[in-house]
Formats: sequence, structure tokens, C-alpha cells
Amino acid sequence: MRFHSLESRIVALFLLLMLAVQLAGFIAIRTGINENARAAIRDELVIGERVFNRLLEQNAQKLTQGAQLLAKDYGFLSAIGSDDRETMTSALSNHGARIGATITLLIGPDRRLKAATKSDPPASLERSILLLVDKAAQAGDANGISIVDDHPYQIVVVPVKAPVIIGWVAMAFPIDQRLAADMRLQSSMQVSILTRGKDQQWRPNASTLNTSESAELIDQLRDLPDSVTFLTDIRISDNEFSDRIVPLARDGEQRAVVVLQRSISEAIAPYRRLQFILLILTVIGIVVATIISIFTAKRITGPLRQLSDIAKRLGTGKYDEPITIRRDDEIGELSRAFENMRVDIADRELEIRRLAYWDTLTDLPNRAQFAIELNEAIAAAKERNGACHVLMMDLDRFKNVNDVLGHSFGDALLRKVAERLKLQIAADQGSIARLGGDEFVVLLTGIQIGEAKAIAARILKSLEMPISLEDHTVDLGAGIGIAMFPEHGTDAQSLLSRAEVAMYAAKKSGNEAVVYDPAFDKSSQQSLSLLSELRRAIDNNEFRLYVQPKLMLGTGEVIGLEALVRWAHPEKGMIFPDNFIPFSEKTGFIRILTRWMLEQAAILCRDLAAQGSHLKISVNISARDLLDQDLPAKFTEILARHDVAPSSFCLEITESAIMDDPVRAQQTLEGLHAMGVDLSIDDFGTGYSSLAYLKRLPVDELKIDKSFVMNMERDADDAKIVRSTIDLGHNMGLRVVAEGIESEAVWYLLAKMGCDQGQGYFISKPMPSEQFAGWMREWMPPQSAVASRLL
Repeated sequence: MRFHSLESRIVALFLLLMLAVQLAGFIAIRTGINENARAAIRDELVIGERVFNRLLEQNAQKLTQGAQLLAKDYGFLSAIGSDDRETMTSALSNHGARIGATITLLIGPDRRLKAATKSDPPASLERSILLLVDKAAQAGDANGISIVDDHPYQIVVVPVKAPVIIGWVAMAFPIDQRLAADMRLQSSMQVSILTRGKDQQWRPNASTLNTSESAELIDQLRDLPDSVTFLTDIRISDNEFSDRIVPLARDGEQRAVVVLQRSISEAIAPYRRLQFILLILTVIGIVVATIISIFTAKRITGPLRQLSDIAKRLGTGKYDEPITIRRDDEIGELSRAFENMRVDIADRELEIRRLAYWDTLTDLPNRAQFAIELNEAIAAAKERNGACHVLMMDLDRFKNVNDVLGHSFGDALLRKVAERLKLQIAADQGSIARLGGDEFVVLLTGIQIGEAKAIAARILKSLEMPISLEDHTVDLGAGIGIAMFPEHGTDAQSLLSRAEVAMYAAKKSGNEAVVYDPAFDKSSQQSLSLLSELRRAIDNNEFRLYVQPKLMLGTGEVIGLEALVRWAHPEKGMIFPDNFIPFSEKTGFIRILTRWMLEQAAILCRDLAAQGSHLKISVNISARDLLDQDLPAKFTEILARHDVAPSSFCLEITESAIMDDPVRAQQTLEGLHAMGVDLSIDDFGTGYSSLAYLKRLPVDELKIDKSFVMNMERDADDAKIVRSTIDLGHNMGLRVVAEGIESEAVWYLLAKMGCDQGQGYFISKPMPSEQFAGWMREWMPPQSAVASRLL
């Protein structure tokens, strides 16, 4: 039975519930037994203390009776009367031995020792006897316990009368192993009689425990406060005991106690059988619960397993066999739902297959279906040692059609293109598919490369005819790439990939149909290598910020600078922008580079402002940057991070960049303008934008392309273009900047025409940004600028 199956979970749930109930009951009973046993042990220990005290009292009574017999003995009385010490000592010794007294003494009426069975009794014994004599003088007799030579003794004192008191008989009896053994027999308790000497060390006097167990008990009592009389858990030789500490005597720092111990294990032993019976019942209950739970689980999971098998069968695409589970409960309802699902899936499967392998827009096979057909064609070509050809086509200017006329018009246009393709390809020659977007592919079989090129030319010819649609006439072109089996690839993926490479080569070169050449891949690899190097250059800080000053032509005053980039390649040295900027624009890396330029320019602007130079920095942005609707927000974040005002920047955009996507470009420019950033049309005069469109743009500056400025002193046409551009800019309310000033004469001519600002090699070549501050301090305008200012 798998643990993760529903059946196993049901069984496990039953067993867990049964175990939980049994375990809870077992624990409750076991806990009750332990608690009751411990409570009973505590009561037994209290009773044991009373029994031990009763034994001491009985022993004292017996000893007192023996001492009284001696006190009434005629011979002993005669010896006292005659002061016969030898006879007194003999009588004391005989009577003491008869009743088990270790020491017997006679105390005179003057409280002095008259005779004793021990020649030099301890002072502590005499002191204890004298205290009892005082007590006996009032009560008639007295008994007590005293510590003598680190041993507890029970002492009795009786008066000797003739008929008045003529002395006191005192007898000391050791509390020893005999008394501990009697207590053990009467109570089933372990009894230990201990004394603590002046050195604060406990010593055993008598014990029913063996020597090692007595030592363990003493270790447990070593640091115990004198106030503790009950211990619940003492472990001695793998047995647990509850202990009752009964004080016997105390003499200064000396102390005598009796420790009564009741074994917890012995107390619980009668209940072990009950626990064993409970354990057997628990096992029986678990077995019964297991059988019942397995039966119940199979009753529930059997139909579910059938439904699972049915679901697997449906998953393999077998929808013909109906579901026949007949029940009136929830499982029956589930089986009916499965049957409805089977019917619905069977109906939708046909539709799904059509959608998965067919393009609904053009009613052509899609990429997935074409890949299947291509693999089949390759397999057939291998068998007959033949060939097959793949023609991949991408429409020109389709994006502009979508953007200007809308996506619904674009969809209708694609359907028209599909219809024209169907007219050019005979059914026995091959098939047509739409890969996506404006890409189509044609599979040709049973022909040679010459025929494939002819069909490609025929397709292109058909697209030269304008397409009329919804009162619009659209001219479309296309680039076609051709790859053939087996020369260019032996599988569908490689043929499609190489046909695509040839297609892009066709669009790039202007040749409308191109057969794949391995050299195309080398070019692609070089492009990939350059892109990797550009990314590494950003990470390794290989780019350098260069600047070129911008001046007021009428005064020669430095009023700004244009930020430029150079690439300090670790192996190729300094690389100029013309060698990597176009590639960056094509691949999209230009966005990363533009962000780097804006960041470095903001840092330079902040540093120059700190030195007292408040100049406007111009930075070029590309067509891809204009398509980034988040550019204003990104630029705002850079300016805020370096505490630079937007008015310190002028962003330069070429006419061609604006015209790539006029709508999105204008949205981005308006966002930048709203920030307070100046905008400039760079290389003005080289693009194809209309003045009507430029008039709507929020620009502040026109920048005349250097191709008109450099030769204007020798070329009258260039001079006229420059003058017209200056007048146009001023009439539109824009400032005009000329780039490419390479002589003082050109400067003078521009100043006379009213050009506002200029830059060029005559003023300064581009320099590293860190050299700009020094250059500006040394800058002296030419005499023509000074003269024009005086005029």
C-alpha cells in the first residue's frame, strides 16, 4: 500500500485515531497509577515514621522496666547504702548485660557519677544523662536519645529510692542494626540510621541497604538542608525511592536521623499486570481497527481508482469507451461528471488540434505543423536521395502598416498575402505556412535549386502588385531566404534557422531572394562577439566620456559642451563611435550605452557646477531610446541622484530617429520637454521629415549638419542652405547651432548670418572630460569673434 495513496491515508487516519485514544487512555491510567502509588507511598512513610517512633517507645518502656528492677534490687540498695562501689559496679554490669545496655551508670543525689560500667564515660553522655535526671526528678523516670561517639543511643533514667531518692540509675542502649531490621520486617521499608559528625559528614550506623547503596544514599543527603524531611525521587542502584527523614537527636553540630525509604518500583509492581493487560487490549484494538479501516478504505478508494484509470485513458486520447460506474452517492455523481467531461473533451480535442497546428488568421499551417511536414519531407528525401527546399519570407514595412492603419487592417493584409502565396504554389510542389507575425515559409519538394529560385522570384513578383484593401492601396515588398536539404542542413531546425539567416541577409543587402551561405553565420558570430565585448566594456568601465565645447559665435563665450563616447578597448586601443554605435543601435545595446552617457554627463555637470561653471551639456539619444516610454522617468532618477537640474541638459535627436515611429517618438519627446530638458534636432537637413511635422515637436534647437558647414566658404550652395536653415530656425523660435567649424572664416560667416552657437575642430577637438576645465581656463576666442562683438 503506497503511503501517499488515499487508501493508505484513510487507514493511517483510523490507526492514528485508535492509537491516540489508546495512548491517551494508557497514559491516563499509567499517570493515575503513578500518582496513586506515590500518594500511597507518602502515606506509608508517614505511618512508617509513627511505627518507628512506636518501636522506640516500646524499647524505652522495656529498658525502663529493666532499670527499675535494678533500682529495687536489695543487694544493689545495700551496696549504695554502704557505698560499696565494687558491688554497685558489678550490679550495674550484670543488669545492663541482661537487658542489652551498653553503658550503665549510677548518679548520686548530688548529680555526681558514683559508679559506671565504663571507666571513663563520654562527657556528652554524662551531659545527656544529667538532663534526663532533671526530667526524671519531676516525672519519676525519663528517656531520650543522645549521640555518643558519633552513634545514637537510647537512654533511660529511673530513680533509686530507699524510700527517699538516694540516686539515679541510667542505662544507654545503642540504636543499631537490630532496630533497623525490626522496622524492615514490620513495614517493608528500607531503614538507615545515620549520624553527622562535627565534620559535617554523614556516617551510617545501621542500614537494611548494602554498603554501596548506603554510600549512594549518603551522597544524596550530603548537601540537603536540615529542614527537608521528605524526598519524592531518590535513585539508588537503578531503583527509585521516596524517603522520609526522621530526626532522632541533635547535639550542637552533630545530628542523628533515621531515613525510611519506600521503593516506588515495588509499590507500582502490583499494577504492572494491569498495564500489561491494557497493552494487549491496545494491540487487539489496533488490529481490529486496521481490518475495519482497510475494508472502509477499499470501499471508498476502489471506485476512485477506477476513475483514476479512466482519467489516464482519457489522457492518452482514448475517448470512445463510456464510463459505467453506477452508484447513488458522491462517487456516483463524480463518475457522471467524468462521463460528461469525456464527451466534452472528445468534442474539443478536434478543435484543439486544429488550433494547435493551424493558423486561424490565414487558414495556413502554423510553425508546429510546418515542422512536422518538413521532417516528413526530409525523411522522404533521404529515402530517395532527393532534395527539398525551404523558402522563408518576411514582409517589408509591415510594422508601419500596423502602426498607421491599425492591427485589424494588418490582419486583413496578411490574409491577402496568404491568398497570393497559395496562387503561386501548386499543391504537388509543396506547402505554405505562417510562422508568426509577417513571416511566411514555403516547403518545396521534388525540384532543384533553380526551380526554387524561380518560384521565389515569382512570389516576389506577385507582391509587387499593390494590394487594395478598405479604400487603401498598400505596396509591399519582401525578403526571401532559401535553404535546401541536404546541403544546408539535415533536420528541420537547422534548415529553418539557415533559411532565416539567408532571409535577413536578403533584407540587409536589398537582394530580394538569397540562398544560404555559410559566410552569413560567420558574420552573425562576429556580431555576437561584438555584442559580448560591448557588454564586457560596460562591466569593465572601458568606455570614456569625451566632450566638445559649444560657444556663442557672437562673443566666443563657452556656453555648453557636447558629450561624446570613446571605447578604450584593452586590445584594439581607442575605438571611435562610428565603429560601434550603428551596431549598438541595431542590437538594442544603445539603450544601455545611452544610460551610461546620461549618468556620466550628470556627474560631469555636477562637478563643473561645483567649480562655478554652469554649462548646458548636450547628449545624443537614438531611435531606440525614443521608443522607450520610460526614458523620462529614468532620466529624472539620474538627475535627482546627482542633484542636477533638467535645464542643464539638451538632448539631441536626429530627424531619421524621429521618423522611425513618429507617434511614440513625439510622446517620449513631450515627456522629456515637460521635465524642463532642452531638445535639439541633430544633423538637420539630412533627413526626410516634413516641416509640418517638425513644427509640432517640442524642440528648442536646430543643429545644422557639418556636411553643409565645412565647405560653406567655398561652396555658395552650401552657404545658401546654411543661411536658409538659420532663418528657418529663427522664424520657428529656435536657436541654431552649427557643427563642423574648422576655420576662423567659417566662424565669421556663421556669425554674420546670425547663427547662435557653434562647435568644431577649429574651436577644439573632442577631449577627455577631465581635461575640459583646464581647456576652458585657457580658451581665448579669435579676433573675428571679438570684432563681431564690438560691432
